Amino acid sequence: MKALLLSRFLLLLPWVLVVVIVLDIDSSRAPPPAPGPRGGGGGGSGGSGGGGSRPAVERASPPRRPDTALPTIYAITPTYSRPVQKAELTRLANTLRQVARLHWILVEDAATRSELVSRFVAGAGLPCTHLHVPTPRRYKRPGLPRATEQRNAGLAWLRQRHQHLPAPQPGVLFFADDDNTYSLELFHEMRTTRKVSVWPVGLVGGRRYERPVVENGKVVGWYTGWRADRPFAIDMAGFAVSLQVILSHPKAVFKRRGSQPGMQESDFLKQITTVEELEPKANNCTKVLVWHTRTEKVNLANEPKYHLDTVNIELCAESLTRGASSPSRHCAGGLSKAHHVAGAAEVHSSHLLIHL
Repeated sequence: MKALLLSRFLLLLPWVLVVVIVLDIDSSRAPPPAPGPRGGGGGGSGGSGGGGSRPAVERASPPRRPDTALPTIYAITPTYSRPVQKAELTRLANTLRQVARLHWILVEDAATRSELVSRFVAGAGLPCTHLHVPTPRRYKRPGLPRATEQRNAGLAWLRQRHQHLPAPQPGVLFFADDDNTYSLELFHEMRTTRKVSVWPVGLVGGRRYERPVVENGKVVGWYTGWRADRPFAIDMAGFAVSLQVILSHPKAVFKRRGSQPGMQESDFLKQITTVEELEPKANNCTKVLVWHTRTEKVNLANEPKYHLDTVNIELCAESLTRGASSPSRHCAGGLSKAHHVAGAAEVHSSHLLIHL
């Protein structure tokens, strides 16, 4: 009997061992990963799990041109003290902050940096250089060109910054007044400037827009409402200049002597280029991407002669420097009348469709 049981046990033992080995191998295997969302980052542990998710991520995010390869846009903005100054700078900064590779050169018309603009620059959230230079009193009379000293200060800073570099970095210079309105598309257009580029400007010269007239990709004239005989009948907001051109013409500045109101653009551009060399942008100068807007003159008729509030609200540089006194006449004045938009959004002129 014992011999029979032993023989049967020995007969079954190999099969029992096979079953035990198979069960042990199955239990040691990891369960297959649950399917996750495409391109998700939840891989298993180990190198194979992490590597499996990378191709999906790369396909979902195609490689883009790095920002460091873009030419830097330098925007020179003259500014002066008035009740709407901070509002204007805030609106402009909200636009410039969305532009890649942009350096803002903000130049105050003042003997010293104001506390208001200094604090504003510190919190602007974009690369910014804060300069200051006062306009001589003899040049503040009505009818004389404005912001000449401030624009020249920005040019001087730009040249000084790049004069010691072995190879100047690619860049574009643009004069951005603090009260204008800019489309983000304009900055994409100007960034490819090789020498001097031009485009239309809206709400200027007593018209809904002014623009260079283009034929076969070349500027051949000017659609303007004021002094069409100007060599460059263009607004300050209507052109950009390559940084290399600025550096190769170190004496090109805005001039006071002999310059007339409305002629500063022509006097400056004559020093660096010709009409034949201009590069039309904005779909051959048929799209308006910048507007020469004007803030309405503020009404301070109910402003008390002496400060009555318990706090000194930051309004303009003049009120800050005067302490608790009310804003001065200089701070409240000096604003042009509002520029109102008239007409339809699209107008026909010179047999072209101009997009306003």
